[in-house]
Amino acid sequence: MSLDVAVVLGAFIVGIAVGLTGMGGGALMTPVLVILFRVQPLAAVSSDLVASFLMKPFGGAIHLRRGTVHWDLVGWLCLGSVPLAFLGALLLHVLGTGRGIQNLIQVLLGLTLLIAAAALAIREVLIRRRRQDDELGDLDRSAIRPRRLATVAVGALGGLIVGVTSVGSGTLIVVLLLWLYPAMRTRDIVGTDLVQAIPLVGSAALGHLLFGNVQLGLTSSLVIGSVPGVILGAQISSRAGGRVIRPVLALVLLASGLKLLAVGTATLGVVVLGAALLVLGSAAVGRARALSAAVASRAS
Repeated sequence: MSLDVAVVLGAFIVGIAVGLTGMGGGALMTPVLVILFRVQPLAAVSSDLVASFLMKPFGGAIHLRRGTVHWDLVGWLCLGSVPLAFLGALLLHVLGTGRGIQNLIQVLLGLTLLIAAAALAIREVLIRRRRQDDELGDLDRSAIRPRRLATVAVGALGGLIVGVTSVGSGTLIVVLLLWLYPAMRTRDIVGTDLVQAIPLVGSAALGHLLFGNVQLGLTSSLVIGSVPGVILGAQISSRAGGRVIRPVLALVLLASGLKLLAVGTATLGVVVLGAALLVLGSAAVGRARALSAAVASRAS
């Protein structure tokens, strides 16, 4: 087992981004391994899942201390996510490790990253809409009644996607929960998702340890780099939020997804540039509205 210094550095940078934004590391680390370090998709998914399982408790512990975890929802989510995550790893094992399967995983990973980029953008819109409600005061979590079947279905969908691609526990599930529980505080949804992601990713990691293509040297490099990165990012986030970096990460996910789908460089550049202009335009409109509201408030 040998460490890769470049992978350690890359994992450290990804860990900082995860700590800053609270999004899942798989959406960033797996495409970095495939695109930059030329790791085979199956090995990237397997090794990243094992490393992610060792990272998840750090984020979950923070929310446990803050009391921002809805345990009923954790249970119903895990009822769907844990078995399906394991099934995803088993499914990849049944399909084999040939070039065709590697290409299939790369395509699925690319498509999932595009969905994750859209989910990250939708997440920001939903969070912005409910931010004022979050500031009104604490909501008794016992007043949130779990929508059991829908919550199990969200967990099952997220678990299967994570088991196959390692992406989704910090992006797709959060967005679905924001839609499913509009009256629930954002920080409670994030905390609930982080805690349920521990057994979810653990199940997927176990499946890949048994059936997948885990490379211990690669996994060790990811853990050594990402854990201190997550801790540092979390410390920074307490002073400066992730509002600036999240739109950038959405663009990175978009570019990575298109790259994995073998989209031409020219087309990729046009799409990413257009998305960047859209993000900047949206930010400018938001600031103009905020300024106008502030001026109107002072005038009154």
